[in-house]
This record gives sequence, C-alpha cells and structure tokens, in this order.
Amino acid sequence: MKSAEAIAKAERLLERALELEALRYGEFTLTSGAKSSYYFDGRLLTTDGESVRIIADLFVDILMRRNIQRFGGPAVAAVPIIGGIVLAANANDYDIKGYFVRSEQKQHGMGKQIEGHIKPDDTVAIWDDTISTGGSLLDAADAVAGLPANIEMALCILDRNQGGADKLKDRDIPLFNVLTGNADGKVEIDAASLTMWFE
Repeated sequence: MKSAEAIAKAERLLERALELEALRYGEFTLTSGAKSSYYFDGRLLTTDGESVRIIADLFVDILMRRNIQRFGGPAVAAVPIIGGIVLAANANDYDIKGYFVRSEQKQHGMGKQIEGHIKPDDTVAIWDDTISTGGSLLDAADAVAGLPANIEMALCILDRNQGGADKLKDRDIPLFNVLTGNADGKVEIDAASLTMWFE
C-alpha cells in the first residue's frame, strides 16, 4: 500500500468515527484526570465492520512489512480487534497469532496473565486503541517483555499526544498511529505517520 491510499483509508476512518459518535467534542475528563475537548471511544470502531476492515487493511500491511508474529495488547481494548487482524492476515497468506494481556494474573486455572498465542522470543506488536499517557499499554508491554518476547512496535488508532508516545520511544518501541490530537484540541489524520510508515 502506498501512502496516498493509506491516507485515504485514514480519512474514511475519521469520518466513520464521527458517524458512529466514537469521536465527540465537548468537555470531558479522561481516566488520567486530565481535561479534554474531545472523547474518543475506539471500541465503537473495533466493533464496527467497516472500521475493522479499514484498521486491518492498514495494520496488517505494516505488520507484514515488519515480519511480526504476534499481535495483541491490554484487555479489553485489544480483544475486539484481534480477530479482525488475524483473519485479514490469513486472507493475505500471512500467519499472525493474537494475544491479550489481563490487568492482573488469573487466580485460577492456569494462572495466566497473558492469554492466546505468545511464547518467549516471539516477535511481537502491542496495540491499544488510544494512547494518552500510555499507562495501560506500558503495563501490558511490561508483561510481554517479561516472557521475554521481543516487542518490535506499538500500534494505535489515536495518539492523543499526552506523553505516551515519548515513553514508548524511551523504550525503543516505534509507534504507528492513524489519527492524532492536534494543538487546537481536534482530532485529525496523522499524515506524517502514515507517510513515514507507507513510504
């Protein structure tokens, strides 16, 4: 996929976010306690067929280029999108398996914190629908790194530009994002990210 096609898909995903009211403008308080002029609910996209198709088209292309073996992230954000990603990869004759990370280790059964297809030394991508300060994504990354597995990249729909991407950079984990929060408190496509990853 070339950058022009990727940007067109991103523009449609942003339109779909508005149509589904996954993106709403107003006055909101985020999980971190910070105030925001918009609210973004990525799960309204990852549980919508058209949006999943767009996300999977973009992400599977990137995952294949980087030879990623495993895709997942923190529950519950990662759970809806995993099926779409592994199915789209399979349709492209690419074998990628999914996993998700619980917030805490189970106290019964096998006592797992990480569920799904992931083993030590796998080449892994980690996902969250939105990155703000990066808390949930970094907690999941710590669990994956503890296997140990090789975290090659992080992916998200929206980077709110609230420090999470910088924390990933400090860990040498590159981030691919589709949308970004700008200085005017609006959400727009991240043309720079899309152009860089799809050059």
